[in-house]
Amino acid sequence: MSMMRETMATQPEVLRRMLDDRRGLESAAQRLAGRRVLVVGTGTSWHAANQGAWCLRMGGVDAWAVPAADAAAGHPFPGDDDALLLLSHRGTKLFTSEVLERARAAGVRTVVVSKRGNPDADLETVSEETSAAFTASHLAALMRVAQLAEQLGASLGALDDVPDAVARELAQGPVDVKPPARLLEFAGVGINAWTAAEGALKIRETALVAAEGLACESILHGPAVALGADDSLVCLDSGTGSARLKQLADVARAHGTVVHEFARPELGEALSIFPLTVIVQKIAAEAAETLGTNPDSYGRDLPGRDAAWSTVKL
Repeated sequence: MSMMRETMATQPEVLRRMLDDRRGLESAAQRLAGRRVLVVGTGTSWHAANQGAWCLRMGGVDAWAVPAADAAAGHPFPGDDDALLLLSHRGTKLFTSEVLERARAAGVRTVVVSKRGNPDADLETVSEETSAAFTASHLAALMRVAQLAEQLGASLGALDDVPDAVARELAQGPVDVKPPARLLEFAGVGINAWTAAEGALKIRETALVAAEGLACESILHGPAVALGADDSLVCLDSGTGSARLKQLADVARAHGTVVHEFARPELGEALSIFPLTVIVQKIAAEAAETLGTNPDSYGRDLPGRDAAWSTVKL
């Protein structure tokens, strides 16, 4: 069994621990309150940053997701009246580290969500993952930002129900989304546009499958035209925008595209990201098993890849 699979199985218990451990939440919320909040991350943490900003805005916070590389370049960098909420699995990424160092030096109020044992972490998630395909640390970070949002006045739904929803998703068996010959397109509405983006990232880095994840509306306005019989479409439905997702699915089927539809409205839109994220994790893990790739290695086990990637600081 891959380390990715083993780590995925821990997620219900991880989330229960997050709910039981509220240390640092009140002080973190106080640092963010009343300020524009720039939520910064890279990769999977960029997807979490967008979903985190979405949840914070539900509490009336002026929150905006910014890619770490853009923030480092000043587009925008947090100012005197801003706060920085920085998401980083390990606390080692090039641009997130730069942004944090400069923000603290400038006296910006900061909150860091990161792994257990990271001295910079204000809110801890999990111990560093062994697999390069982040799963538990991602859901743990999402739980931390959801808790922060609720602390700041958001009503996201029944957070206590999330661990059991994740456990049910893991127990349901294979999702049976076969890797297509050409492209796997993920579609979501609202906050789940970023679950779609995470689905594409996960299957690319684990199974080396060409994939794209976009908002449903973005796909309808151009990309859907290219979908055909060599492609598959995954629709991620929170119960919001269902009619539009169905229109996309119908168009894709008319093109000969294989369509998979997953609806998880039970927790409401904001918290649907938890079970729907598990679904895209399972799609990626199953694809790696089907194709015989190593989901834990970031492709570095392939000839020439490790040497090539050793020149790039992530």
